Amino acid sequence: MFKYTLNRLFWAIITVWVIITLTFIIMKIIPGNPFAKEGPMPPAVYNNLQHHYNLDKPEIVQYGLYLKSVLQFDFGPSMKSKSITVNDYIQKGFPISLHLGLQALVIAIAFGLILGVIAALNRNRWPDYSSMILAIVGLSIPNFVLATFLIHYVAVEWKLLPVATWKSWAHTILPSIALAMMPMAYIARLMRSSMLEVMSQDYILTAKAKGLSGSVIIIKHAIRNAILPVVTVLGILTANLVTGSFIIEHIFGIPGMGEMFVKSIFSRDYPVILGSTIFYSIILVSLIFIVDIAYTWIDPRIKITRESS
Repeated sequence: MFKYTLNRLFWAIITVWVIITLTFIIMKIIPGNPFAKEGPMPPAVYNNLQHHYNLDKPEIVQYGLYLKSVLQFDFGPSMKSKSITVNDYIQKGFPISLHLGLQALVIAIAFGLILGVIAALNRNRWPDYSSMILAIVGLSIPNFVLATFLIHYVAVEWKLLPVATWKSWAHTILPSIALAMMPMAYIARLMRSSMLEVMSQDYILTAKAKGLSGSVIIIKHAIRNAILPVVTVLGILTANLVTGSFIIEHIFGIPGMGEMFVKSIFSRDYPVILGSTIFYSIILVSLIFIVDIAYTWIDPRIKITRESS
């Protein structure tokens, strides 16, 4: 187990390094000048800006300097907001995106698992059809359409919840639902398929033959094994939700990382783009690493296989 963990950690570090390198190369390939929107400027001012951001140095030197700063968790200054660094942007936007993402994740997991289990245990009956119709709707309707629908009816017409600000817990409900709908539907369909497969296994039939109650069989044996495919995708789903959906954040006026990332792309603020991408990648790779290690705790069979190899 220890050897396996070190091996996964090594490849996680290599993955982050590759992402940093590719992102840096792409930023250099993309045409355009981050100072173009500043308007005409004297050559001396332009040269000073190039020197300040190390853009006058060879690209391999720029890469080395940037890699060194990333290892120190310093993503550098913003090119557009001269008094603010990329770290300041992340410290300001990430807690908001984290709050929104974790809340949406809880909704997606809780309702997704419940709908999937209900559908599997009532196969080809109305609870199954109802759950899967809801899942199909969740997968088919884009979250920005659902967000617009929620704002129009729940907030404007019925005046049940507030929107367009980020002041209280009530302001987080509608964006969390809009953000959670698609992953919830995906988890529900995945859990249903996995539950149906598990319920047909021999050990479930053996448990029934031994006289175990239905609740014990479902909770202790079926759900624990059926949830494994869901755990596999939780790393990616969590990273996507936690780092912020710029569409949802923009519609609801939420000042999170997604909004910051979009603005940096339009303004060609290279340090913010690089820093946001790398920060997102670190979270994604870390969560995948944690989920992979958690597999050995959820399924002892995987642990035995890895330790014997």
